[in-house]
This record gives sequence, structure tokens and C-alpha cells, in this order.
Amino acid sequence: MKILVTAPYNKQGLDELSQKFGEVVYKPWKKHGKAYSEGDLLRILEEEKAEGLITEHDEVTSKVIETFNELKFIGVCRGTPSNVAVETAKRYGIPVLNTPARNAQAVAELFVSNVIMLLRNTMESIKWLEARKWDSGSHTSYLQFKGNELAGKKVGMVGFGAVGQHIAKILKNFPCEILYYDPYLEGEFPYTKSELTTIFKDCQIVSVNLPATKTTKNFIDKKLIDKMSPDAVLVNMSRAMVVNRKDLFNALSSNRIRGAVIDVFDHEPPDEADYNLINLDNVLATPHIAGATHEVEDHHVTIMNMALSDYFIEQNNELIKS
Repeated sequence: MKILVTAPYNKQGLDELSQKFGEVVYKPWKKHGKAYSEGDLLRILEEEKAEGLITEHDEVTSKVIETFNELKFIGVCRGTPSNVAVETAKRYGIPVLNTPARNAQAVAELFVSNVIMLLRNTMESIKWLEARKWDSGSHTSYLQFKGNELAGKKVGMVGFGAVGQHIAKILKNFPCEILYYDPYLEGEFPYTKSELTTIFKDCQIVSVNLPATKTTKNFIDKKLIDKMSPDAVLVNMSRAMVVNRKDLFNALSSNRIRGAVIDVFDHEPPDEADYNLINLDNVLATPHIAGATHEVEDHHVTIMNMALSDYFIEQNNELIKS
């Protein structure tokens, strides 16, 4: 089987693919600084006569799949295959495999980092120092930027998949009390299963860990945000569309809640309304970098190669995410 790999892949992973499945053509999108478009993929797949595709962010549209409807699989090195027309692939019987949890540790670490920075007024103190405003009294900064500790806070997880569970595992050692809401999750966890409204009402930090689907669009809205206490912080490192931007902006700009930590935006690059949110004093925003670590790429190589081996060699069809 000839496999076209456009996702970032290490040499060990490519060698393993070659040994197990045959010829591998490596044309990573990052070499060009942007994901391959529909037209790019149509051209490359035709040139290479590929039978399998491993992608990350490229536009695997319905047209791409319909044109190359004899692909033996589409591998997506992402937590959710949102760049792939999954329903079209399903219609043609093309298995779609993804790499859940590849960035869970990375996102969890940035969550902790940025929440602490917001609680401790770190960004404001850095800007103040760099602007040379420390011009009187040795205790000025101590008094001006006194914040709060993360330890002892009640933290609510809206969605408790791999990312939420990694965050909880770290936070329990501060320690923090962890509540979670996830109606689709089975199994027992050493945390408190809770109702959605209870999390927004009782938690000082609410972490939104939801995928982008038709049912999650604007899932977090004014009705829920208004239940938060004035000292509460909302964190969204999942998908922008799951939080109503206008409702969040209104709550933050009126100081209805203490603040927000965000890493995702309705438009990327941000539009003017996004920047209005980003520029609020009580918002700590980063440019969608929660999963941007070198280790994440190694993780997705390991997960994808295992999934392909299980599906094609072990014949484990339960792995298919379509």
C-alpha cells in the first residue's frame, strides 16, 4: 500500500509505516507554512497514486474523497477529524482514524500555566515592570499585583475526555476540588460527577473541554455564564464556537465575572470582535497554541501507527472514528 503522509512525522514513524505497509511518500504541510488546500491535495494524490492518506490540517473535502474514493484509509493526526468530510468518507466505506489525546498533556500544562498567570496578575505585572513604572517604594508591586493561589479552588470540567482528565490529574495535587459534567462518559473517576448548572454556580474556575459539533455550538451562553460567581474564571482551550462570544464579552466587560483564559477564537486570524474580547484587561489570551509542542507530534505518530497496525494487521474495526 502506498501512503501519502502530509502530517508532521518523525523518521522512526515513517520507517515503521514503510516496514509494515509498503511505500511511503512524505510531503509535510509545515514545509510550506500552510495546510494543503483542496486543489493541492487533488494534485498530489493524483501525482503519487496514493492508496492511503495521513493528514493533519489539510482540506480533505468531499470533492477530494469523491475523486479518490478508493483510498484504503484516511488518518487524521488530530483529536477530532474536523478537516475531513467524514460523512462522505463513510458513504464510500473509507475508514477514518484519528489520534485522540495526542495533545492532552500539552493543553493541560498550558491550562495550569495560564490560569495561574491570570489569578496572580502576572501579565499585568510584567508589562508594568517593562514599562519602568516601578518608580516609588519597594512594596508598590507587592501591594498592586497581589493575586490568588490556585490551591484550594473548586474547578469544574465541562466535558471530561482526555484533556479534562489530564487537567484534573495535575490539579488534584495542588490540591483542587474537581467537579465534572459529561453525560456521554462511562466509568468511575476519583472526582465529583455533577450537574452542569451546579458547576457554573459553585466553581471558581470552569474549564470548557468540548468538541465542535452541531449540538455544542453556543452551548455556553448567557444563561450559564450568569450563574457564575463574580470571582469566577472561564477557561476555553477547546473550540471557540462552543462559547457564545457576545455573551462572554458582555460578562467580562461589565466585570460580571472575574476573567477568562482563552486560546481559541471565532475567526483565526481573529476579527475585530475577537480582538475586542482579547484586549479586555481581565482576559488572558493566547493564539491557539495549547497543543503546540514538539512532543505532540511524537504522540500523534505513535497513536496513528498503532491504530493502523490494529486496523489493518489485527483487524480491529472498533478503532474507526467515522
